[in-house]
Amino acid sequence: MFDRLPRLNPDPILGLSAAYRSDPNPLKVDLGVGVYKTEAGETPVLACVSQAEAALLEEQTTKVYTPPAGIEGANRAAAQLAFGADHSVLTDGRVATVQTPGGCGALRLAAELIAKAKPDARVWVSTPTWANHIPLLGSAGLTLREYPYYDFERHCIDFDAMYSALEHAGKDDLVLLHACCHNPSGADLTQAQWQALTELAETRGFTPFIDMAYQGFGQGLEEDAFGLRLMAERLPELVLATSFSKNLGLYRERAGSLSIVSNSPTGAEAVLSQTLSLARGLYSMPPSHGAAIVERVYHDDALRGLWLSELAQMRERIHSLREKLVQALNSRQSQRDFGFIAHEQGMFSFLGLSQPQVARLKSEFSVYMTDNSRINLAGINTSNLEYAADAISAVL
Repeated sequence: MFDRLPRLNPDPILGLSAAYRSDPNPLKVDLGVGVYKTEAGETPVLACVSQAEAALLEEQTTKVYTPPAGIEGANRAAAQLAFGADHSVLTDGRVATVQTPGGCGALRLAAELIAKAKPDARVWVSTPTWANHIPLLGSAGLTLREYPYYDFERHCIDFDAMYSALEHAGKDDLVLLHACCHNPSGADLTQAQWQALTELAETRGFTPFIDMAYQGFGQGLEEDAFGLRLMAERLPELVLATSFSKNLGLYRERAGSLSIVSNSPTGAEAVLSQTLSLARGLYSMPPSHGAAIVERVYHDDALRGLWLSELAQMRERIHSLREKLVQALNSRQSQRDFGFIAHEQGMFSFLGLSQPQVARLKSEFSVYMTDNSRINLAGINTSNLEYAADAISAVL
């Protein structure tokens, strides 16, 4: 049976990571894989997480399954962080939230729910978007359409083209939007643009499908949720996938959630029942450890305060790295102004290099990034900034 399956090429980003690890060059720089790193080049366990885990270890008496919807306190935390504790969709009982195996699990569970509710639904995704959006949604049988988003020449959102394309989205369509820290471009919608898209959704009837993987990494927890909260307030339905991989550093713990906003409490109850049925057929029960950490950190005042401080430090470090990289690149050459990097949000940015230039960076300088020149700013630190800037300037 299985000997008839062809060998597939490695995932491009995972393959890039493997090439970096095997490179013997002591000056090598990894700007590819999308995880947060400290000045020491490590992806840390946050202090708030360590303290929560220690308390959980002391208290835990069983490894019995979690409830089908997951840990209630973690679900409440996810919903309140996303929408705001006093948002009308929560106080009116219009939100159904279930715990999922990471943000990927939330996206796939949402895709299965959409396919069940409307098999011929179309999901519009940005060009570009996070690479895994396509297989996660498409493998559920959904039809995908693309809308223009990032202008690679001007290094900004092409909002006019985006808006014009979405004028063709209808009531049986969903539009996938990045809540903040757009992956892979780093170019985020302004509040005015969120307002315009909300009005367009009201007119055309499409449903927002929002992926919020980096809440707190852009401007702040509240600011990064602006568009989501606006759309939830104004529209009858909304789909939200959230992740704690980045803002709590729980990458390997796969802590995420799926929240569906319905037009009534009765509708939310029906959606919850359908979502749990689908989850049962996909992964049965959600994992416990990551969600238990989320519950503990969010609802413990001391741990929550510590988390907010650590999150602010990560966010401010990324902002600082953007400014330092712009200064380093612009001081070395006059062919290109890299000032746009400082105006973007989150960990990612496109340098605007060609594939041959990216290949030279890898082969001649051991500076690793994806073929489209997307970089993870968190891979830069004091020890490699000058070297990376020299290498990038050399291939221009």
